[in-house]
Amino acid sequence: MSEPSRFHRGHTDDLMSFLAASPSPYHAVANTAQRLEKAGFRQVAETDAWDGTSGGKYVLRGGAIVAWYVPEDAEPHTPFRIVGAHTDSPNLRVKPLPDTGAHGWRQVAVEIYGGPLMNSWLDRDLGLAGRLTLRDGTTRLVNIDRPLLRVPQLAIHLDRAVSAEGLKLDKQRHMQPVWGLGDDVRDGDLIAFLEEAAGLSAGEVTGWDLMTHSVEPPAYLGRDQELVAGPRMDNLLSVHAGAAALAAVATGPDAARLPYVPVLAAFDHEENGSQSDTGADGPLLGNVLERSVFARGGSYEDRARAFAGTVCVSSDTGHAVHPNYAERHDPTHHPRVDGGPILKVNVNNRYATDGSGRAVFAAACEKAGVPFQSFVSNNSMPCGTTIGPITAARHGIRTVDIGVAILSMHSARELCGAKDPYLLANALVAFLEG
Repeated sequence: MSEPSRFHRGHTDDLMSFLAASPSPYHAVANTAQRLEKAGFRQVAETDAWDGTSGGKYVLRGGAIVAWYVPEDAEPHTPFRIVGAHTDSPNLRVKPLPDTGAHGWRQVAVEIYGGPLMNSWLDRDLGLAGRLTLRDGTTRLVNIDRPLLRVPQLAIHLDRAVSAEGLKLDKQRHMQPVWGLGDDVRDGDLIAFLEEAAGLSAGEVTGWDLMTHSVEPPAYLGRDQELVAGPRMDNLLSVHAGAAALAAVATGPDAARLPYVPVLAAFDHEENGSQSDTGADGPLLGNVLERSVFARGGSYEDRARAFAGTVCVSSDTGHAVHPNYAERHDPTHHPRVDGGPILKVNVNNRYATDGSGRAVFAAACEKAGVPFQSFVSNNSMPCGTTIGPITAARHGIRTVDIGVAILSMHSARELCGAKDPYLLANALVAFLEG
């Protein structure tokens, strides 16, 4: 993936296709798995016995995927190189009793997931996607990728104070979307509609994990199309780059002799704390890494040696300097779009980066010929966090936080530079190769 930078457009085109095809974490991991299978990876079930053969393998669980490539020369104590990311994004998610309405409007009851910029979801054409669980326990992905829902904003004539006082939204009262007309709201209408759309029999769906998404496709923006606008860049941009990097390393000429076992770990539920069986604070990654060691004939001692030499890059989007709000950023750290990946630092461990982690990532960027930037929060502003500190603390592995600088983070539609996704992927290839 180390072609001259003018070839970034093909990678970014592919990213835009990935974003459009992945309106939920479940679609994101399915699309990631499909891409890895084209590179020779095969799915293994957690309930099966694992063997120690070389090659690419992956585990799917809900909205999370962990994929790894075992080189032919790998020992049981061979360390891992991990790219960590997350598949979820802030949005509106359907409640257990979804059918509601008032005053002749049919509505869908939703709950706020994560910390979205709620105003960005107003007056926007929304689709509905996610996972349906059937009576036999199997699941079916569903994606209504057309204008189906809308959260209508109150006209300024009925809220004159909005110009002076700003928009104030109540999460319960003001964010319920409309999807039709009628006073005869009946329980089961939405699910019956989705059953029909998915080609299922009436009453076959007994559970669901559904969420809204903007149906406006990703697009190049700007005079020279040097920007990309699209949904869920936080953090499918990193998932896409990590999958591309892992596939490139696994199919490269030196795959058999890699000094590390390269891994992609894309978790769900980062936006609400990561505490789930598919989140970074759950056991999934640790179980996969340990089982990989033991499947290759390793002992607990081998596991300890492998973990001691492991490095994880936690890749998540970060904040580019905003031209209209530059005072909100640290005055000496102004990451720019298309300036290369950002290295995130926070001495209070909101990010996991320390000096040794910085050196690892700097070496990878130097090898790839990729520039990188540093990010630190303004001391007067609270700092966000990532899966980085969680991964470091839970597994005792060295972790460094990086990402791509964007604008409009947590909006229904975010903005990045057209070259940065490609630069990130190249840096991750160099990192995974060691």
